[in-house]
Amino acid sequence: MILKCAIIDDEPLAAELISSYVKKTPFLKLTGVYNSASMAIKDLRETPVDLIFLDIQMPELSGIEFAKILPKETRIIFVTAFNQYAIDGYKVDAMDYLLKPVSYDDFLNAAKKVLYWFTIKSKQEKYKQDRFIFVKSDYKLIHVELDDILYIEGLKDYVRIYLENGTKIMSLMNMKNLEDNLPKPEFMRTHRSYIVHMTKINMVDRFRLVFGETYIPISDSYKDEVQSYLDTHTMM
Repeated sequence: MILKCAIIDDEPLAAELISSYVKKTPFLKLTGVYNSASMAIKDLRETPVDLIFLDIQMPELSGIEFAKILPKETRIIFVTAFNQYAIDGYKVDAMDYLLKPVSYDDFLNAAKKVLYWFTIKSKQEKYKQDRFIFVKSDYKLIHVELDDILYIEGLKDYVRIYLENGTKIMSLMNMKNLEDNLPKPEFMRTHRSYIVHMTKINMVDRFRLVFGETYIPISDSYKDEVQSYLDTHTMM
């Protein structure tokens, strides 16, 4: 996935630095650099972008004010020399808040959050129509709504599907095949023996996923992916 982005900053050196970072990041494509929000309005209305690296203190129109008039689909990463605007930044749903001078590592981590957000959005749109699967169990095909699944447990050559209503469905099925055919990251492999419906988690306790009285472990092999998902959905 390639994200189209723009830079708005009234400091030429700061804009140049962020521009250099964008150009060496494979999943970003720079469409414009502007020294004020007012200059960017016309272009961005005609040719919207996915992401804007946005300064806050600028003449005529501040970054916070500009963020309020952007389309909801446009993601924002604030790049500023002032830390006192962080709360205001998150009130307009900024994906991150970077303090100048910005290192490339911090820049890349922030950009990856946006990439992950768009990846989730794309997959949700792809799977929003087909919200069920058929599962073979005891020579029958059982219709299972994806929204009813809590988690899936692998048992050697079988899987056990746990539903919200307490039903458990046993099926002769391969966990890897099931994982590949469920929408991600809504359903995530957290352990070689578990696939979890992430939107159904009640709590995360000591890096275990809680479903009522059941605790699902997270193995080292899947730890980074699960943590990235949790970070994206955590309000600080």
